[in-house]
Amino acid sequence: MAIKVYSVMVNNKEEAYRAIASVGADKPGCLWMTPKAVHRLIMLDGVRPRQANIMKQEMLGKGGEAAVARGVVDNSVPETKVLLMGTLKQYESFLAKLKSQPFGLPAVAEQIRDVLAGQEGFIPYELDCRGKIIKLGERTLVMGILNVTPDSFSDGGKYCDPGLALEKARMMVAEGADIIDLGGESTRPGYAPVSLEEELARVMPVMKRLAKEITVPVSIDTTKAEVARQALEEGAGIINDQWGLRSDPAMAGIAAKYGAPLVLMHNQKFAFYRDLIGDIAESLRESIGIALSAGAPREKVIVDPGLGFGKNAEQNLEVLRRLKELRCLRQPILIGPSQKSTIGKVLNLPVEERMEGTAASVAVGIVGGADIVRVHDVKEMARVARMTDAIMGRVKWYHG
Repeated sequence: MAIKVYSVMVNNKEEAYRAIASVGADKPGCLWMTPKAVHRLIMLDGVRPRQANIMKQEMLGKGGEAAVARGVVDNSVPETKVLLMGTLKQYESFLAKLKSQPFGLPAVAEQIRDVLAGQEGFIPYELDCRGKIIKLGERTLVMGILNVTPDSFSDGGKYCDPGLALEKARMMVAEGADIIDLGGESTRPGYAPVSLEEELARVMPVMKRLAKEITVPVSIDTTKAEVARQALEEGAGIINDQWGLRSDPAMAGIAAKYGAPLVLMHNQKFAFYRDLIGDIAESLRESIGIALSAGAPREKVIVDPGLGFGKNAEQNLEVLRRLKELRCLRQPILIGPSQKSTIGKVLNLPVEERMEGTAASVAVGIVGGADIVRVHDVKEMARVARMTDAIMGRVKWYHG
């Protein structure tokens, strides 16, 4: 019989273990070989030549590789990026040696170790949203968007009445929403900021009803700490901050005081990046640091790369394409591609005709590691999520 030859792709140690076990290797052999089967590329930026030279030497000594700028060897450049390339087994030996080196390299070794751990994903866990529980990591969760603004680009003015908003929220839960995201200030391009008083007047009558009558957690989509505080007092379970704790310095303390999970979104005023994913990751890492410093536990922090915020269409597509790289942050990931202008530009379609583009973005995002998708069309996107989860092996499926 002819020998069959084909490729096998693994993304983490769990998949590598399964692939090795499938050939009939025993458990000790699987455990020994697994770190050799997973190859990782890690980028470091702002490395001084003497640090880079040590990294290059040590990684080569372990059988891996490290790409550095040409001027590193003769110190003709002040700093460089370093691209490390190796298996997990090689990194294990490399990091052990790096911890004994000077020039701040032991601290860098710990950062690299964190990035490697993040790429393995996290064990599913229950997130307490102030009394209402959701499970992260087991399947993709769906966050339904509920805007109570007259100028939202999608459903402006439709649900400003508390009764209509409650009816809409109930419908989204029935369609598969795991979280309802309530917002009172539009963030569409060219939006006009609203005062604290106006935002409170929009969201509080609705929040009072939702928190009492909706079975799933309700998140408050706001950048104002006082709006978040009053919403939490009325029973909100999550804070969704579109400026990642950069807009209102009191926000982190409010979240910590009330024990509320935080969604930290990347945002900036201009679509200029030195290194798109690297800059987003560093900004989100700083936001996480603000949250932790205020007393918020790490397990209650969720990150959002901010599709459509401070990014042009090409950059939004690249973020979706490279979403998996943000696993380095070791936090659950939320994405909000729903009906965004990037879809309109790619397909040349108005807002009301962007469902298929949203579906494609949601599916690609889930494949890239998104744990929560924030959408307008809950029924349709919940189906997309369930199907994508089944394809990715995140959930068991069966015929009814």
